[in-house]
Amino acid sequence: MTDRLTIALAQTNPTVGDLEGNFALIRDVHARAAKAGADLVLFSEMVVAGYPPEDLVKKPFFLDKVEAVVHRLAELTYKNDTAMIVGAPWRVEGKLFNAALLLDGGEIAAVRAKHELPNYGVFDEKRLFDAGDLTGPVVFRGVALGLMICEDMWYPDVTECQQECGADILLVSNGSPFDRRNVESRMQSAVARVTESGLPMVYVNQVGGQDELVFDGASFVLNADRGLVLQLPSFEAGFAISDWQRGAEGWQAAAGEMIKPPEDMETIYRAMVVGLRDYVTKNGFPGVVLGMSGGIDSALSAAVAVDALGADKVHCVMMPSPYTSHESLEDAAEAVKLLGCRLDEINIGPAMTAFDEMLKPLFGDRNADITEENIQSRARGLTLMAISNKFGKMVLTTGNKSEMSVGYATLYGDMCGGYSVLKDIYKMDVFRLCRWRNEGKPQAWAEILKGPDGPVMPERIITKPPSAELRPDQKDEDSLPPYEVLDDILECLIEHEMGVGEITARGHAPETVQRVWKLLDLAEYKRRQAPPGVKVTSRAFGKDRRYPITNAFRKII
Repeated sequence: MTDRLTIALAQTNPTVGDLEGNFALIRDVHARAAKAGADLVLFSEMVVAGYPPEDLVKKPFFLDKVEAVVHRLAELTYKNDTAMIVGAPWRVEGKLFNAALLLDGGEIAAVRAKHELPNYGVFDEKRLFDAGDLTGPVVFRGVALGLMICEDMWYPDVTECQQECGADILLVSNGSPFDRRNVESRMQSAVARVTESGLPMVYVNQVGGQDELVFDGASFVLNADRGLVLQLPSFEAGFAISDWQRGAEGWQAAAGEMIKPPEDMETIYRAMVVGLRDYVTKNGFPGVVLGMSGGIDSALSAAVAVDALGADKVHCVMMPSPYTSHESLEDAAEAVKLLGCRLDEINIGPAMTAFDEMLKPLFGDRNADITEENIQSRARGLTLMAISNKFGKMVLTTGNKSEMSVGYATLYGDMCGGYSVLKDIYKMDVFRLCRWRNEGKPQAWAEILKGPDGPVMPERIITKPPSAELRPDQKDEDSLPPYEVLDDILECLIEHEMGVGEITARGHAPETVQRVWKLLDLAEYKRRQAPPGVKVTSRAFGKDRRYPITNAFRKII
């Protein structure tokens, strides 16, 4: 029985389905841990396959390949004294589990299956996996390790089983996605499990973007007294050695690296940058192209793109119409100058004229209305898609959550694209994020954010009234409530499922609440056709919120 143990925390950024790439990633981290003299390396949930693998795990051929990679990883532990715990989909007697596998001495020494399968929000694990039994700890070199997988930590049953069966240390492998409220609740759950069991905990989370999810890492170690003694960085890969010693009152970890998580706006901005960066790079796009209107949404989207990818990979296009103000032209040019990326100007006036002539025999003398406004937006979408087709860059859409909530967007127009950075960002947060970014990059991010330090957009972009500029003197508030009102109502409706009475009690006019509710409901068909985007709230559009398009329940009680 040993009285000392060295555990390496491996906070990595795996890619779903890239089995060879993930093998190389795990191999290199394992070699680093072995060189540092670690006894054991703890990796994140599903690190071999990438998380979440979704329906890939329904392919037997994929599972065959995963198992082959796991056996190759096990062979690595034969060459040195450093074991590892990796996550993978694992078949046992006709069942499929989300499993943690202890690889030691050249073989698979133990397998533990996830017991608590999440089936809410973005998670569908009950559809894919069988629930594991409640099992006791794994004995590793005389130390009883309570292996747990992500959701197992959020409820007391698995921890209680580990404690009752004699576990010494809780080891938790995670694929816990970011949202702005999850960071605090995650730590609260960990502290609760440590308090209930009296056992210390090692928690390892993955980092990186996977479609609409971003994983923020921030792996940590808690001692039995609930003291936080080690924490890895947020939103970037990390590695740390945690030294443990057995004492009269059990195992205790020595103090290690401590990196404080970022604050609210900083956290959201980092999530946007990481989500876009990994979506573009993991899918092999050479860069992005986006419409630059001179407004705040496109300015923030461009800033995030430059910070994520570098100015050389961001192509901005200004597409003025007869309704575009000179001020907007100036603001777009100034924003791009600050960012240092490319700007081209393509006038859509000829396209508008061509469509008018094409449709005149059908439209006759009917008055111009929203039809002609949408033609402008679709002419811009067509232009951006043509550039994308010709040069291979992905079109980045620039609509925010407030607009998408109420349908203030044009199908096949400004919704046209491959990814939406602001999809889960309310308009008031757009203003806050712009002001935060204009204050300059945090020193700790100097090498991570690829954009310039200092302001990245003109002050006038932030202060002028928002406008789509699809008709003379148009302002967003001609069609929508003020954004500070709209956003509060939307958050109540979307994230909290509150009724009219509850929202009215917050000081909003009943007719305004009813109107916003109706707009939210009617726009579902548009949102189903929107590109993916970074999730930052507790309830983003998509898997988080599944409402029917054909829906006769319109009356609000």
